Amino acid sequence: MADKDLNGHVALVTGSSSGIGKASVLAFAARGASIVGVSRSADQLAEAVAAVGGSYTQVRGDVRQQETAVAAVETALERYGHIDTLVNNAGVGHYDDFVNATVDLYDEIMDTSMRGTFLFTSAVVAHMIERRSGTIIQVASQAGLQGFPREAVYCAAKHAQVGFSRALRRELQPYGVKVGVVCPAAVLTEFAHGRGRDDEFLANTDFFLQAADLAEAIIFMATQSPNSRVTELAMISLGEAL
Repeated sequence: MADKDLNGHVALVTGSSSGIGKASVLAFAARGASIVGVSRSADQLAEAVAAVGGSYTQVRGDVRQQETAVAAVETALERYGHIDTLVNNAGVGHYDDFVNATVDLYDEIMDTSMRGTFLFTSAVVAHMIERRSGTIIQVASQAGLQGFPREAVYCAAKHAQVGFSRALRRELQPYGVKVGVVCPAAVLTEFAHGRGRDDEFLANTDFFLQAADLAEAIIFMATQSPNSRVTELAMISLGEAL
């Protein structure tokens, strides 16, 4: 178990019920933080968080809806008094030839990744500016830094998150608010399973990062000294040739 170096720290994590989001919740909790998690489905994290000494509250809702973002921020402020870190993690993927892409698929991918990022950042940023403190972290992808075949829409969404982060970090720097983006290559989670990734593809575990790897990177970004900012962090497994 990690030292309790985040006692009093409050993190808001979207897409918290599985994958990178769940791993991030548990990593924050292991360090004594309090976490508000946001997901559409009920999770079982409260007991696991309590077991490692953290505090957890779930807000159920769709990150694409403004009321979800507002409710999550209000819940965090009412229960814990402030928000130190926002992790915009929620996202969906789909790997297929572009000729098969539909408008509904475009909206789902773009809105979950970028609209969700916008809504939650918008809901929390005034609070962080007022405190002159806080960290906003986007979980993007290597697909936000380069293009990959059969991922055109996903690449567009992740490039949007990277561009948003690059601009916003400069705008918020004078207020002591940090903005960073994590850009991992493939991560071994249920993400996109059945949406272009099958069991055979996922069986090559050496190819993937682990969700815990990303969680530790997020903790690293969230725990920098006041004068230090990690603006972009690229992560690739040793088994992937990028």
